[in-house]
Parts: sequence; C-alpha cells; structure tokens
Amino acid sequence: MAHHPYVHGYSARESERLADQAQTLTELLHNDTRYPAGSRVLEAGCGIGAQTVILARNSPGARITSLDISADSIQRAEEKCRQEGITNVTFRQGDIFQLAFEPASFDHIFVCFVLEHLAEPKRALEHLRPLLKEGGTLTVIEGDHGSTFFHPENPDARQAIDCLVTLQQQAGGNALIGRQLYPLVAGAGYKEVRVTPRMVYVDALRPGLVEGFTKLTFTAMVEGVGPAVLKQGLMDQVSWDRGIAALYRTAEPDGVFCYTFFKATARK
Repeated sequence: MAHHPYVHGYSARESERLADQAQTLTELLHNDTRYPAGSRVLEAGCGIGAQTVILARNSPGARITSLDISADSIQRAEEKCRQEGITNVTFRQGDIFQLAFEPASFDHIFVCFVLEHLAEPKRALEHLRPLLKEGGTLTVIEGDHGSTFFHPENPDARQAIDCLVTLQQQAGGNALIGRQLYPLVAGAGYKEVRVTPRMVYVDALRPGLVEGFTKLTFTAMVEGVGPAVLKQGLMDQVSWDRGIAALYRTAEPDGVFCYTFFKATARK
C-alpha cells in the first residue's frame, strides 16, 4: 500500500493541532454538512478522526464509514470516537486508490484536508465516484496557503509560509489546492459542482480564533516544519525565527490574520 507522505508529521503536538483546528473551524466549515438518518456516508482519509467526531455529531442517524491509509491514525481515530461516546462510525484501513467497496455503496462521500497530500487528487476523486449512488453527494474541503494575509506584514513570515508550500510540493502534495477544487471536482466527472470560500478572519475581538486558529492551528503548523526547512537550507535560522515570531505577532491586540478554506459540493 503506497503511503502518501504527510508533510506535518505524526507527533503528539500535531494531533493536538489537528484537534484545535477542527474545533475552531467547526461552525465555519461543517455547519452545512448534515446527512439524513439512515444514509451511508464514506469519510475518505479520516486521519486521526478530528473531523470524524464533528461529522458523526452533525449526523447522529447516519452510518459513517471512515477510511484511512494509516493503521496508526485509524487506531487513534477509533480511540477519539470511543472517548466522545460516538457509536455511528465504523473504521476501515484502506487506500483511496484501491477501494474494496461495491459500486453505489454510499449515499454521500466526505473528503476533508486529504487531496492536498496526494500527487493525483483528480484520480482520487475519479476512484471515489463509482462508490456513490446515482444522485449521491460529494463534499470536499481544502485550504490554500496562498490565501494567507496578515497585519503587521512581514517578509520572513511570508517566506516561512512559502517554505511549507515547497515542502508539501516535494512530498507530492499541493498546499495551494483550495483554489483548484472547482476544476478538480468537475474534471473528475461530478455534476452540480459548487464551491464556496470560507474565510477565517481573526482580530482581537475574536480571542477564541486568535488562540485556536492563528496560534494553535496555522502558526503551529508552519513552526512544525522548521527542522525540515533548516535542514534543506530553505531559510537560515535567524530569518526563520523572525518569520515565526512575526506570525505570532499577528496574534497581538493590534494584529489581524486571514486564511481561506474552500468547500466544494457536487453530485454523481
């Protein structure tokens, strides 16, 4: 089974970051994703279950199958659901490119923060399509690091974010994939494709987002690739430290931080 490299690594801090991100963004990204009771839902690429918990809570009557390529992630996702008392999810280890489900097995498919890590995102969407019933829906959510802007502006912070984009590219992924969702989903043969941008806007009047998104989600994610950046000489230590400090600086009372996610929905 080909392992798709996950640029952010699998540390405990990264697990925490994913949980912070999911909680912070629940309303913005998931408030309009609810599946009817009895419907069968596939979550393709569930990771450690950060989105699974939200998905299951939003649609308590749906029967959700959550799939991931990493056995370790599956184990952690199962544990998380058990702790939260969630009972409507079944976990399976598997590869999006080699799925063992019958055609038309699902009413809905949900893919969140997965395509950014794949070298062939369109092919992944093509592989998922036969699993949907006629008229079934697809939901895809991705970020786009090129959508980041902030105050105070800082060139080292910009470069630090660009390093993350470069590393993801080297790992076979694409950190700028959000802006490509429309052509990707439409090109994979889905109908009624609709993409909506979901901007996270953070200023001092939104302390939950200052903490949960600017610091614990975005800046923590950039900071996490520091060793790889320095090892490859993409930035020197002094500039890197300045860049990270500048990202944290946007969380001060006069700072502002913006980032846009993209959510696509479509039908088979």
